[in-house]
Amino acid sequence: MTSKDTILEALKANSPAPVERGPLGFTPMTFQDPLAKFQENVVSIAAAKCFLLQDGESVDDIIRRVYPDAKRIASNLPEVTCATVNPDGLDDPRQLAGTDVGVVRGEFGVVENGAIWIPRAVRHKALMFISEALVILLDRRNIVNNMHEAYARPGFDDYEFGSFIAGPSKTADIEQALVIGAHGPRDVTVILL
Repeated sequence: MTSKDTILEALKANSPAPVERGPLGFTPMTFQDPLAKFQENVVSIAAAKCFLLQDGESVDDIIRRVYPDAKRIASNLPEVTCATVNPDGLDDPRQLAGTDVGVVRGEFGVVENGAIWIPRAVRHKALMFISEALVILLDRRNIVNNMHEAYARPGFDDYEFGSFIAGPSKTADIEQALVIGAHGPRDVTVILL
């Protein structure tokens, strides 16, 4: 018998008796006004900016207002006419380095955590992570209450690649200091269409 076997046998001999567990009885959160609560959570939980596109206002107007100094704006979306680079025309994702603003479309948003599901709809998925700032366009009608509803959406797992993004990249595991933009965008703006 090896020392590993001895340890496992000792653990088995000294384990408590199994306990009967009752039903979970979990009810996922829902919200009375999902759009308003989503906007609030995008700002408070996800630490992003959130704008509701108004009549007569364009996506370009908001991008230029929020990022007036941006020189390199990458997007393959037709409504983003202020884009200076179409990422689908680049051969190598490393050519996206130095992108001030990347603009992508989200499939749906999740109220409970302010996250947005972004399927791969661009040649180089690096656009979502290498841009200094990320702008996510989201149809305001495509908002679900919670992650249970998100995972139950038809076609949710039919994507080659997708990512939930909730605000700028953040980490606080380095000397207990919060670092923004450690491994992704430093700033995120959500535009609800």
